[in-house]
Amino acid sequence: MRGVPDPKIRLFDLGNPSGDFTYQVDLVAEEQAQIRSEALEAARIIVNRLLTRRLGREKYHMRIRIHPHHVLRENKMMAVAGADRLQDGMRHAFGKPIGTAARIKPGQVLISVRADEEDVEVVKEALRRANYKFSTPCRVVVQ
Repeated sequence: MRGVPDPKIRLFDLGNPSGDFTYQVDLVAEEQAQIRSEALEAARIIVNRLLTRRLGREKYHMRIRIHPHHVLRENKMMAVAGADRLQDGMRHAFGKPIGTAARIKPGQVLISVRADEEDVEVVKEALRRANYKFSTPCRVVVQ
């Protein structure tokens, strides 16, 4: 396989990693899926932005618990008139790498946020918004 493209998400730990928090709130997948690195980055941005604005950086610790290792490939096809003479169809259709994704199993934790008791409702709202960025249904679990 040719070179693998870099994933769009770079940061997996945000907030205050050394803080002593009482609660952990998880976003848990309910079905099997593939989540692209672009969707992970969008979820990270939405959670971090909401928590930073409402709580501040010192009052939470967020960790993205999945990593996009699976390489996605595409066999590009031309869709114009006369294109049938310029391509091979499904012959040698291995494809070129176009991105990376994380493979998810049911019950796997996607995002974990640690916070104090008075901030749990804000964290639940942030993870609910992050759920919209993923193709699989998820639930929010408070521990």
